[in-house]
Amino acid sequence: MDSKQIIEAFTLLSKDKNVEKTYLASIIEDIFKSMLLKKYGDENEDIFSIIVNMDRGDIEIFHEKLVVDIVKDEVREISIEDAIKTDDTLITGDMYIDIINPDSFGRRLISHAKQHLSTRIKDIEKESIYNDFNNKIDSIYSGYVHQIQRDRIFVTDNNKIEIILPKTEQIYNDHFKRGDQIRGLIKSVDLKFGKSPEIIMSRTSNIFLQKLFELEVPEIEDGIIEIKNIARAPGDRSKIVVFSSDRRIDAVGACVGMKGSRIQSVVRELNGEKIDIINFSEQPALIISRALSPAKPIDLYIDENKKIAVAIFNDDELAMAIGRNGSNLKLTESVTGYTIEAKSESQHALSKSLKISDLSNLTDKFKKLLIDNNIKDTASFLKTEKDTLLALKGLGEKTLEKITLNIKDELRKNN
Repeated sequence: MDSKQIIEAFTLLSKDKNVEKTYLASIIEDIFKSMLLKKYGDENEDIFSIIVNMDRGDIEIFHEKLVVDIVKDEVREISIEDAIKTDDTLITGDMYIDIINPDSFGRRLISHAKQHLSTRIKDIEKESIYNDFNNKIDSIYSGYVHQIQRDRIFVTDNNKIEIILPKTEQIYNDHFKRGDQIRGLIKSVDLKFGKSPEIIMSRTSNIFLQKLFELEVPEIEDGIIEIKNIARAPGDRSKIVVFSSDRRIDAVGACVGMKGSRIQSVVRELNGEKIDIINFSEQPALIISRALSPAKPIDLYIDENKKIAVAIFNDDELAMAIGRNGSNLKLTESVTGYTIEAKSESQHALSKSLKISDLSNLTDKFKKLLIDNNIKDTASFLKTEKDTLLALKGLGEKTLEKITLNIKDELRKNN
């Protein structure tokens, strides 16, 4: 078996493994070196050189020997008589280069090398997969559901590479079956000795949402629109703060698309997750107010130094402002960087009590009526049951409603 046949045999073993020629050449060199050292000993490694040319199909093995008068070490020395048979210009002390014919290894080499070659190719394969997917971190990737377990889903791509989608990285209302196509973000890649790379996919990452919008909105890809911040309650609601560097382009409109076409593509991918697109502003009151959507605050009290805010809502909008399990408020805090306390108008009024006698928009008649019935401040008035107030002489439905509005208005002015 000549060197070309040896290389062809190795190439055949590795052709399905996507191993580059340079890697294969390195493997072949290592295999020959291991056989030489096995025969001549590790201490003689320095006197052997191996060159593999994959294109020409050549394997050259050089054995350096010192020309001497009397040979004491047949591995490292050659007699002057034998040396000049090949090169009559050599003298004692010169270096003689013996060329070892790789054909002499023959089929023994292939037999010996198969296991080593297979192991090396697998290692190279693992490194190649690791490097490839390490470059894909924070990119969207798709595959097919191969196996479903209680705590994870195994996804395979067209190259049969296995990707793991842990339960913690799944949207709570994700429902997949074997063979379904699935998209997610490559979150991390880990390579441990002796094991295949562990590739983790995520569908709950904020970056996954960002990348989905980059696919749908060319202006983001082009750098005209910038995503400033994202907060998610995966599967329920997301808030995205966007900014357009071109005044002619509406950032929110571009992300929503004609008749909602762009945002709906993202919503479908995320199983109906509601997405609030928020126009960026340097003004805290404006960005907080926008971020609290779908609720609209009637008042905002902000401390920019402490990064805290109190948002006041109509009584019937407070639950919407807070959201299920506090999600809307938490998402707003996340995208704005402010700690926000949400209060109803009634709650706020109770916390900012004024004396009835000091109210400027209430007649003396009604002031006296309330004070005589032991309602001496606004907090007491707002805490008193409606039926109790209506039982007071001179207070009807419309009058009570007007007094309540006047008191709330006075509280706002004095806040």
